[in-house]
Amino acid sequence: MAVSIPTQLKFKPPNPLLLQIFHPHLTVVTVRTQKSNICGDYYVYNNNHKFNFRARYGDSSFRVKVSDDGGSVPHQPSSSEVDALRSNSSAVGDSYVALFIRMLGLDNNPLDRELAIVTVWKYSLGGKSCVDNIMQFGGVVNLTVNLLKSDSDSACEAASGVLRMISSFDEYRLSVAESGAIEEITGLLRRSSISSNVKEQSLGTLWNLSADENPQRKICNQELLLLLIKYLEDEDVKVKETAAAVLGNLALAHSTHKIMVEAGIIPALAKLLTSNEEGQKVIRKEARRALLEIAKDDYYKILLLEEGLVLVPLIGSAAYKSFKPALYSWPSLPDGSKLEQNAKGPSRYGASELLIGLNDQDQNLDEAKMNAIVGRTQQQFLARIGAIETEDDDQLNQPQSSCQRFTLLPWIDGVARLVLILGLDDDSAIARAADSIADSSINEHMRVSFKEAGAIKHLCQLLHHPNETVRLPVIRALERLTLSNNICQMVGEEGAVSPLIDSLKNSDISASSTEMILNILSRIWDPNKEMKLKFYDAPVNGSRAEWNRKRNSRSPGHLKDIAESKSGSSTQTMDAGGLVDSAFLSRLVDILKTPSPSLQKKAASILEYFTINDMYVEKFISVDIAAGLDVLFNQNYLSVVDVDSAIDVERPEFVVLKVEEAGRAISAACRLLTRLLDFGQFCSVIDIQQFTLLLRKILKSEINVHDKDWVAASLVKLGSISGPNLDLENPVTMDVTLYETIPRLIEKIKTSFSQEVQEAAVLELNRIISEGVVDSTRAVAAEGGIFTLVKLLETGNERAIEAGLMILYNLSMDTENHAAIIAAGAVPILRRIVLSQKPQWTQALRLLRVLPT
Repeated sequence: MAVSIPTQLKFKPPNPLLLQIFHPHLTVVTVRTQKSNICGDYYVYNNNHKFNFRARYGDSSFRVKVSDDGGSVPHQPSSSEVDALRSNSSAVGDSYVALFIRMLGLDNNPLDRELAIVTVWKYSLGGKSCVDNIMQFGGVVNLTVNLLKSDSDSACEAASGVLRMISSFDEYRLSVAESGAIEEITGLLRRSSISSNVKEQSLGTLWNLSADENPQRKICNQELLLLLIKYLEDEDVKVKETAAAVLGNLALAHSTHKIMVEAGIIPALAKLLTSNEEGQKVIRKEARRALLEIAKDDYYKILLLEEGLVLVPLIGSAAYKSFKPALYSWPSLPDGSKLEQNAKGPSRYGASELLIGLNDQDQNLDEAKMNAIVGRTQQQFLARIGAIETEDDDQLNQPQSSCQRFTLLPWIDGVARLVLILGLDDDSAIARAADSIADSSINEHMRVSFKEAGAIKHLCQLLHHPNETVRLPVIRALERLTLSNNICQMVGEEGAVSPLIDSLKNSDISASSTEMILNILSRIWDPNKEMKLKFYDAPVNGSRAEWNRKRNSRSPGHLKDIAESKSGSSTQTMDAGGLVDSAFLSRLVDILKTPSPSLQKKAASILEYFTINDMYVEKFISVDIAAGLDVLFNQNYLSVVDVDSAIDVERPEFVVLKVEEAGRAISAACRLLTRLLDFGQFCSVIDIQQFTLLLRKILKSEINVHDKDWVAASLVKLGSISGPNLDLENPVTMDVTLYETIPRLIEKIKTSFSQEVQEAAVLELNRIISEGVVDSTRAVAAEGGIFTLVKLLETGNERAIEAGLMILYNLSMDTENHAAIIAAGAVPILRRIVLSQKPQWTQALRLLRVLPT
């Protein structure tokens, strides 16, 4: 750790004026001796500490006393001398750097080392030339790092300051990182008694080090990240700013995002952005910079939304000049709802149409509407005065900036600004805003917020936009928003169906756009919607009008809902009428023939919706819907059974996913087929035998048992058309029993928490087996029914246990099932039933005698 001192410096005492330059707050006193060729001493007094420096020179020795007590001194340099030396401090100071670095050695007194590091720190502030002069002495970084262990705040602050200056230059940054500085700073920051200055300098060193990739890996650890989060709440603003800047630099590396998110960075930084504290502009800027980098990952973007932040595109303040605020004769809510003019008299303040709160004290808005009003008011005000995005405009002019395209706003402001952008004349800005709305609609809260802010009306109008680059993001936004039932109804009422159908008729649109349009239309034309509304949303008590008001979240008597202003039931409102022509139906049939199970499922669902009206049956026949179903059943069946391909063997999870998707498409198609079989015109034009063979094959496939329900229903319906046959030996009936009924009953026994449901299922299963259906016992064993039935003997009620014992006894007639029954743990359970003398003990004893125990 020793530092060699150049020969020319060994006999030169420190310049007293130089000490005053480095430490202007000290007083320098020089004392000369009469002796020659001796080792002279000099002393520095500061804060009641005595620092002893010994120097040798040719003809005299000297003693330096530095004090701050204001005492009398023999000699004090004049201000002109100090100014002259200060102006040439680099030349003078460079001559004595080695001396002070030598004083950093471990063999020196701690107080001497403290004074030396403070002096080196002040010298390093001179810039790169001073730092270069310091770094020419090997080991200086290690000596400085060692001082971070000091108990003195002054020494720690100075050591951190020196490291901060050294690490501010690229060529020295790696030397600091490899010296153990990060580990020592981590220990220093863990102390509970360090001053704010020490925190600031230590974090400043980390700030510099975090600019390089290699030090980033050392800094980005769980312990240090937790300390940085802690200092985000420090009382000193500079400490908070520096901690936020370190996190901002760490976020620039994609590899650090995972550990940063796991440490809880997102909630901590989001709290800074959503706070309203004064004087935190720099902190919020750094927090926004870090979160914008993390938000490049779609999953972490969702975490930001959950913290109440919305990603908003930066389009430039000039783009908002096209904003034209609407002028209303009577105010309305952001979603377009009108406020009733039901005031009993004019406002005594003379502003009856503007100051609504003064005119009518009975207005009762829910929280979502109030937030929408607040957001709209704030954003429109900023747009009117030209102050919107002004602080972010500099980012747009920096092509290398990672934050140049987006900003983060609290959700109230973010939702309002996105809706505001939808009303501008800039096509690019509209498209980006629509994309952000789609990305932000992750839950019901955000979807309702966009609805209350008036986004639905804008988006539905933009479906008629001539620019396809605008329409596609708009369709994506509506697809995400229509996951909400209320919004889905509102989209249908705002005239979105017609442009969506026109877009779907275009066979050149991409598969992703086709799927999004089908998603929207299938939600608007949901065949189960009326049934759901009838059985789940109907009022328990009270009138239909009261229910409608509550369901649409409108204030009683004071708000007019858009949906309520249009008469008729939801079915009449959603009916496309003349829009559903042969061209549209033909397009849906073509989609049934595509190899995409997802598209097939949605197309079948839409077609099923129109089967409720026989006026469409002739159109179905004209577009040859039977051919579409035939192709679908063949395609999906082949994709399901082809499990021996190389791709499927290498990726077994791909097989499971493919089977699941195919099962859903088949189930939707079978629902459609079952509904169509109610019409004689359709039955007369299809090949019943061909459909029966196809569905029997699908029933034996590996699709989910729930998806087989409608396959079985279609088979039964086809059988009834060809002629009723209640004989269990009928091939169709037998297939339904073996491949749908038995697996469904076993799954009910296995998964249901209700003993009544289990009892009904096991009794039905016992009935099927007791009637001697061929291969029924093998079907039970193949579906894992033995283990399920043995478990039922412990948890079921008396009737279920009795039926379960009977089924197991029938299964035991096949010796191949003995091993499975024993492995399921039946023997101990059966013995307990026998010893307990329960009503079923004779059946249990009979089963025990059959088993090889």
